[in-house]
Amino acid sequence: MEKQIHIAMLIGSLTKGGAERVLVNLADYFAGKGYLVTMVTQYQKEDEYPLNEKVKRVISDITKEETTGSRIINFVRRFRKLRNIWKSEKPDLILSFIGKNNMMAILTSRFLNIPVAVSVRAEPAMEYYNAWMRFMARHLFAKTAGVILQTRQCFAFFPKKVRDKAVILKNPVSSSFFRERYEGEREKTIVAVGRIDENKNHEMLIKAFTGIAEEFPEYKLIIYGEGDCREKLMKMAEELGYADRILLPGSIDHVSDAIYKTRVFVLPSNSEGVPNTLIEAMLMGLTVVSTNCPCGGPADLIEDGVNGILIPVGDVELLTEKLQYLINNLQIADVMGAKAMQTADIYQPEKVYGAWEKFLLSICKTQ
Repeated sequence: MEKQIHIAMLIGSLTKGGAERVLVNLADYFAGKGYLVTMVTQYQKEDEYPLNEKVKRVISDITKEETTGSRIINFVRRFRKLRNIWKSEKPDLILSFIGKNNMMAILTSRFLNIPVAVSVRAEPAMEYYNAWMRFMARHLFAKTAGVILQTRQCFAFFPKKVRDKAVILKNPVSSSFFRERYEGEREKTIVAVGRIDENKNHEMLIKAFTGIAEEFPEYKLIIYGEGDCREKLMKMAEELGYADRILLPGSIDHVSDAIYKTRVFVLPSNSEGVPNTLIEAMLMGLTVVSTNCPCGGPADLIEDGVNGILIPVGDVELLTEKLQYLINNLQIADVMGAKAMQTADIYQPEKVYGAWEKFLLSICKTQ
């Protein structure tokens, strides 16, 4: 009987966000294909994506009883605990996502004969935000079996010894976003989806909406997601006098249903990898507006003025103008949405998951 291949996946938590959703989707795919899958997270939090019941969950953080007043001792204990997880689970491959997790995956698995693939999910200079982290990433990644990047722009961050191991793999997208484009009268709603933090810059979107709110009194702005800035933005909407038209309902389970009939989707981020929320909106044929942010993910997806609109990062005035233009020219907006949907073919699940599977199997120690 052929041995089941065991894939371990490492991330900080499964709190609702783009990278976490990609990893949960991958875990679901591999578990469904008969692989053994172990999801290792440092934390377990309340607002998390549900895991396939076939996926084993392991928490790598130290307990309260194990925690001391010394950061060094705590780090050593976390390091040993994660290394012991690899020793006990004995995966054939470790797939790690994001920042320090990638470094820990490499260091804690040294000399255990377990190949490691690390995935950088955002602009590398943002994910590795200080000189020490950048130095470590550029050197440690050369010791991996593979490096997964989001865009061609990301390659420039790394030396040749890392670039030689790097590939670009597309984000797997939930099947719920693959549906016929809605052709009826759309809701008078502008939407955004994602973690509500400083980098996502939803404040810019609120300012742009207030610039058109009086001209289009039937329109609402809805921002779905949780994050540090949610309360602040809710207060901002109230102070502007638009608490009934600028809504921040938090995270919801069926995003595809919530945004399916909306008029415009906006991604106002300061930086992104290849944003799943933008892909998903385009797959459903929404009219999309995005900042042309590093590391080039939106620009890889959107041809400006053809299947969406790109604007400079932080340009509130131009975002206001573009929203006004789209609402005043609904036929043009619908043509853009229909062309955005043509992006769907390259994100068909069998193609995307197949590429991930082929790459991971190529570096797996059982192959």
